[in-house]
Amino acid sequence: MPVETIASRVLHNGDFHGDEPAYYEKIDDAWVATTWRGYASEVIAVARSLLALGVLPGDTVNILGFNRPEWVIFDVGAMAAGAVPAGIYATNSPEECGYIIGHSRAPVVLVENEEQWAKVDEMRGKLPDLRHVVTMRPAGPIDDPLVMSWDEFLARGAEVEPSRVEERLAALHPNDAATLIYTSGTTGPPKGVMLSHDNLAWTASQAVHLFEIDASDFNVSYLPLSHIAEQVFTIHAPAMAGSAIYYAESFPRVADNLREVQPTIFFAVPRVWERFHGGVLEHLAGLAAPKAKVAAWAMGVAAAVNDLRNRGEEPGAWLSGRFRLAQRLVLRTAKRALGMGATRLAVSGAAPIAAEVLEFFSSLDVPIREVYGQSEDTGPTTANRVDHTVYGSAGPPFPGVEVRLADDGEVLVRGRNVFLGYHRDPEATTATLVDGWLYSGDLGEFDDDGMLWITGRKKDIIITAGGKNIAPKPLEQGLHRHPLVFEVVVIGDRRRYLTAVLTLDEGAAARYLEERGLAGPARDSEEIRREIQQAIDELNRHFARTEQIKRFAILPRRLSIEEGELTATLKVRRGAVAEHFADLIEAMYVE
Repeated sequence: MPVETIASRVLHNGDFHGDEPAYYEKIDDAWVATTWRGYASEVIAVARSLLALGVLPGDTVNILGFNRPEWVIFDVGAMAAGAVPAGIYATNSPEECGYIIGHSRAPVVLVENEEQWAKVDEMRGKLPDLRHVVTMRPAGPIDDPLVMSWDEFLARGAEVEPSRVEERLAALHPNDAATLIYTSGTTGPPKGVMLSHDNLAWTASQAVHLFEIDASDFNVSYLPLSHIAEQVFTIHAPAMAGSAIYYAESFPRVADNLREVQPTIFFAVPRVWERFHGGVLEHLAGLAAPKAKVAAWAMGVAAAVNDLRNRGEEPGAWLSGRFRLAQRLVLRTAKRALGMGATRLAVSGAAPIAAEVLEFFSSLDVPIREVYGQSEDTGPTTANRVDHTVYGSAGPPFPGVEVRLADDGEVLVRGRNVFLGYHRDPEATTATLVDGWLYSGDLGEFDDDGMLWITGRKKDIIITAGGKNIAPKPLEQGLHRHPLVFEVVVIGDRRRYLTAVLTLDEGAAARYLEERGLAGPARDSEEIRREIQQAIDELNRHFARTEQIKRFAILPRRLSIEEGELTATLKVRRGAVAEHFADLIEAMYVE
């Protein structure tokens, strides 16, 4: 019997759900559907073309660009051909793209457009294995012998018999590498996480069962597909469930696309949820008193209902009646305005999210389930359930996965979702995989209810000049809860005391000044500095003297991917922050 893989599931859906929509893309201002039969035939066509280009089983191929049907068709087609696709973040620099293409030794790279091709072109002299570059459909013609259009690429496979793809599929083993996920590299060059066909199929199947995803569901794809979490929601779970995907037109158009599509499932990273949160707060602040009072009442009712449901309980008749009225008066309109009028499953992952943000969305009747994990375990280690959610926690272990803590509190994971190892890096593999256990690098603790709470990351531990080991995460999360604070990074390694650099939430800061009749740049406002200092003073009360923040500085700009302070998945590169804002940091240590 053939091995169950993501590719085989797509082809299965082509046979059994042939006329149902598999994905939608915006063409001439209208959402146009492609059926599962059409999607499956496109996957086979890509696999045939890769065979025609001489791609062998186990070869890596790269994909560079924003989320489009071609991205996913090429990814699944490569797996069907026995190759190993590896995505590259569209925001990566030419050097970063060159590193991944060179490290993976890819003979074929798919690029979105001329802009992404230029990155490959700049590095081509250092890529001896690269033989072909294929462009996605929106790209214009590129006059270079290395490059072919999408249609030219598909034409190459016309002479390859489909039976050869069937042979490649039949030869797949569950523990063969199916894809490479290159980590975002907060402390060095990215590592290629090797995930097997069994890793992908088993994890997706468990997720579909846990969240009760079926063919009636649909989602919007917009986060980087080079990240495992977006792959689960865009590629793997839909293949298992037969659900449909809408490809966002671009990242700036995501909010508009959400309102048009009204998806049943929506996955976002904390920064996206925080932007929605800020926008709703700004709208609420502008409501006249009577409407504001009704909105506050309705949000209180929704919060009470979801608090019960998070514990596996249902509201009684009296609260249910109030909830129906709250839906009619406020909640339905508010959710549709967000693009979540039909959303039954909202998920946050890839980084920690403040409990206050989760509680706020619960009061809008958009309860968010936080999932914790990493590329090395195919995405999920733990997950809050629809009937078992505690805001701020990482949730109980993902079904079928063992999670325990090492003596020092490090989170260890074992299960069919744990990766094969790092591509061409046996030393890192040996350090991370020990006796079948994945050493996550994260620190955590379990509560009496079996919920995991992440308390920090081992490599982020600050060792002060006095030898005190301090996890910065609790301090950063505590200060981040203040509405004026957008980003915060605690400093103090080999220093006498802790300090913090932070950025302001520009909208919240502007409202704060306007309400007090103040003008001028928010960063220079003494009133705002006093407000933040009060928040730090209150936070410090909960920590030992050596763990308290003594001084802070407001940065002149937000941290960015372009400047190298954030990874493509929006994790902070602490070293880059310390380097780029060294003068401000040093000033806080002048007596």
